[in-house]
Amino acid sequence: MIKRILLAVLLFTFCLPVASHAQNIQFFKEPPFEHYKVSRGDTFWFIAKRYGLDYKELMRLNPEIVPTNMHVGEVIRLKASAEHSSTFEDQVVSLVNQERRKAGLSPLTHRADVKNVAHKKAEDMIKSNYFSHNSPNYGSPFDMLRTFGISYQTAGENIAKGQKTPEAVMNSWMNSAGHRANILNGQYDTIGVGFYHGAWVQMFIKAR
Repeated sequence: MIKRILLAVLLFTFCLPVASHAQNIQFFKEPPFEHYKVSRGDTFWFIAKRYGLDYKELMRLNPEIVPTNMHVGEVIRLKASAEHSSTFEDQVVSLVNQERRKAGLSPLTHRADVKNVAHKKAEDMIKSNYFSHNSPNYGSPFDMLRTFGISYQTAGENIAKGQKTPEAVMNSWMNSAGHRANILNGQYDTIGVGFYHGAWVQMFIKAR
C-alpha cells in the first residue's frame, strides 16, 4: 500500500550573475568545511575559484545539481570524505539499511534501474511542479515502474520535498507511520532512491 506525507516545499529563487558578488570576498586555498549553502550569484565556477577547487570536480561531487540552474539555499559538497563521497541517494540507502538492521530485517539492494526511475520521478515532481504519488506524465508509481521495464511482485513509494540532507529526509520518513512501514517492510528486497532539487523519492519493490 502506497503511503504519502505532505512536507514543506522549498521556495526556489534563481541566482543572479556572478557579477553581483562583492569584490572583497575571501578566497581559500582549500575548503575549510565539507558543505556549502548556495548564495545569490553563485556558480560552480565561482565556488570552485573561491575554495581552490577544480570546477569539474565540484560538479562530479554534486551530480544531482544542475550547473545552469542552481538555487539559493541548496547545499552542495565541497570535498569528498569517507562519510560524504557517495551521492545523496546512496546515503539515503545506507540510512534505510541501518534502520532495517536495527529491526532485524535484511538490507535492500540499491538497483540501478529502480534508482533511475526514482530519480526521474523526483525530477518530474520539480519540473512539472507537483507533489503526489501520481505523476501527470508517468501515472502511478506502479505504472512508471512498468513503463521502464521493471517487473515486481509488490511495490511501494515514499516521497518528500524540501529536506536538505539525507539525514533530514530520513528523520521525516521515520517519524511518519506510513513511511516507516515502507522502510521496514520485510517483503521488499530492492530499493531505488532519487533526489532532485529538494525532491526525494524512495521506490521499493519485491523482485524475487
